Amino acid sequence: MNMLQPADLALGPVLYHWPRETLLRFYRDMADLPVDIVYLGETVCSKRRSLGLEDWLGVARELSQAGKQVVLSTLALIEADSELRTLQRICQNTEFMIEANDMAAVHYLEAHQRPFVGGPTLNIYNPYSLGILARAGMQRWVMPVELSRQTLAGIRAGCPSDVRTEVFAYGRLPLAYSARCFTARTHNLPKDDCRLRCLDDPDGLLLHTRDHQDFLVLNGIQTQSALSFSLTAAQDTPDAHIDVLRISPQAHGTDRVIRAFDQWRRGTCSGKEATDKLVTHMPSGVCSGYWLGEAGMSTGAALR
Repeated sequence: MNMLQPADLALGPVLYHWPRETLLRFYRDMADLPVDIVYLGETVCSKRRSLGLEDWLGVARELSQAGKQVVLSTLALIEADSELRTLQRICQNTEFMIEANDMAAVHYLEAHQRPFVGGPTLNIYNPYSLGILARAGMQRWVMPVELSRQTLAGIRAGCPSDVRTEVFAYGRLPLAYSARCFTARTHNLPKDDCRLRCLDDPDGLLLHTRDHQDFLVLNGIQTQSALSFSLTAAQDTPDAHIDVLRISPQAHGTDRVIRAFDQWRRGTCSGKEATDKLVTHMPSGVCSGYWLGEAGMSTGAALR
């Protein structure tokens, strides 16, 4: 019996800066794939404007017509009045649910009695926080990527029965956000005149240690893991109670990642078989330490 069924598959927001045509082509391709939920919008940097709100709404309507549940994501770090105004415009849309990645979005949606998804950057670490946000209108929460399956079990024990749980299941882990832009700094450019250099790195800018090991990825103001997390390499607990599995988009191979996860959730392949398929699409290799309660970069336990 597959312990994950009937978990839905979600495609998280694109975390990188891709050109307009690349984004539009990517989402056209996603319409035909076995993913149930699609998150749209910019969550990292407000300077990334390949698509505006009306463009995102157009993509959302097309995906909705293809049978997908669409969620509009918001910025994880609000730093300016202009960003707050954009956030309010997104939240004023009544067609699609919102993923709140900042408490400003939560306050706005609660005030207007709108249901929402609590994104991973809301930092929900205990059932008390989860309960407060559920009363504010949260219908689904995304577990922070650094928490373990044991922590999840503890939070779930106090979770309202009508709140669904979503887990980051595949991709480079978003580890931190900063007011500074690391990509601009790498090119000796000020943040306010960054020239959108992150367009040069469709999967982020890879950093190595002095002994030439892949270590971190710079993605504008966001820092990611170099290794890709995959729940297929670690999930062996039948009572994890995961309702939604989130796959984070990458520049190449996202379609094959989705298909591998679809086979795994349906029980037509094992976790090891799925991981073997996925490793070829991981630029720097696999990790699963956080989920197992180990060091985040741990890979040994992931493949045992």
